[in-house]
Amino acid sequence: MVLKSVTMRPLLMVVPGPRASDMELQCKVQNYEWGKRGLNSTVAKLIASADANSVIESNKPYAELWMGTHPNGPSLIIERDVLLSEYIKDNQDAIGPVVKKKFGIQVPFLLKVLSIEKALSIQAHPNKEHAEQLHQSFPERYTDPNHKPELSIALTPFEALCGFRLLPQIQTFLSKLPELTQILPQDAVDAILAHEEQGNSDKVLKQVIKALMLCDKTAIANSLKNLLARLENEDLETQSALLYPLVRRLHQDYPGDVGCWAPYFMNYMQLRPGQAIFLKSNLPHAYISGVSDCVECMACSDNVVRAGLTPKPIDIETLIEMLDYSSYAQEQLLFNPHMEDANSCIWRPPVADFAVVKIRVESDGEPYNTIIRPSPSLIIITSGSGEVCDTLPITAKPGVVVFLKASRQLTLTPANRDHIEAYQAICNV
Repeated sequence: MVLKSVTMRPLLMVVPGPRASDMELQCKVQNYEWGKRGLNSTVAKLIASADANSVIESNKPYAELWMGTHPNGPSLIIERDVLLSEYIKDNQDAIGPVVKKKFGIQVPFLLKVLSIEKALSIQAHPNKEHAEQLHQSFPERYTDPNHKPELSIALTPFEALCGFRLLPQIQTFLSKLPELTQILPQDAVDAILAHEEQGNSDKVLKQVIKALMLCDKTAIANSLKNLLARLENEDLETQSALLYPLVRRLHQDYPGDVGCWAPYFMNYMQLRPGQAIFLKSNLPHAYISGVSDCVECMACSDNVVRAGLTPKPIDIETLIEMLDYSSYAQEQLLFNPHMEDANSCIWRPPVADFAVVKIRVESDGEPYNTIIRPSPSLIIITSGSGEVCDTLPITAKPGVVVFLKASRQLTLTPANRDHIEAYQAICNV
């Protein structure tokens, strides 16, 4: 390996134009079954763009691109042929004193790109204290003691279920869905239909959700079959009002699954590119199949408590007890950024682990220097062309990922008549 680096460097020095940065990363692809296949996947397109030698298989799912130091998908510094996690241990200045004091010698966030073809499980993530308890009690299922708040930013039109609906909306659906109420305890249905206090509905909602989640699987499957058969013959206005197109799609992905009833209880979010949702601890959510692609950033953890729309292990009892049963209007769930300068906006969630910056630079202006921050950064180019430079220049193209040390700047210079768009993950310190 040493011989290779010695012989390669003189050759690279005489090649004109940008060459590989010493902090360009090779990142891990996760081929989960729910991912889009082949070049239909934004993840696959980014891989193919960044590396001309990559081979994309048309029938293979490319679900997630992981950027960071998580042991299930660690990034590699290409030029140095060393894992980013190992480099940081030997170069602690890369983290910076502020982050080191708060989180130790690590990158405490994980940046991802997701391309979703099939609905992604109904789930929630535990808070820090609960994560520690789950990890101690069930280390084989909950593999680390960390919380996992998440920020999802739409790259394309993006669909998700997120948080429980306002109570009047749930009551309206229940009054029009006998297929659902017939499989629930009558006292639970009566209690939620009679409840009038929007701000104090947690108890009655939990009672219904618990009954639904623990309902006999055959009863669930039959009730869904009956609902879809009825709605199939209704007029378009009724089908739309009762979410027939969405429930039918979920049922096609997961026939007979209890999660197919979730849209009647959870907010159906349809995000435009650039809109975002922040998924705090205990907030129920699920990503929906279709055109959905997003940038996602989270605390460095893989703790997920699932209860539906998934072939993976579920933990219904844990999920029922931990969920946030508050009701949310959709506008409460949208998480807006604020502008930092003419070229960047930032989403700052109420956690120290991470924040995300969107950068866009046009060729008709000056090259852009990123804001100096006390945190290390992971930066992915998502569109455009040109050059980015820290200590060494690199050709900027979609899929290129760079690690930037704390208190350093990256210069972005778009090609003539083009732009560079990038997402930068940092610590929120």
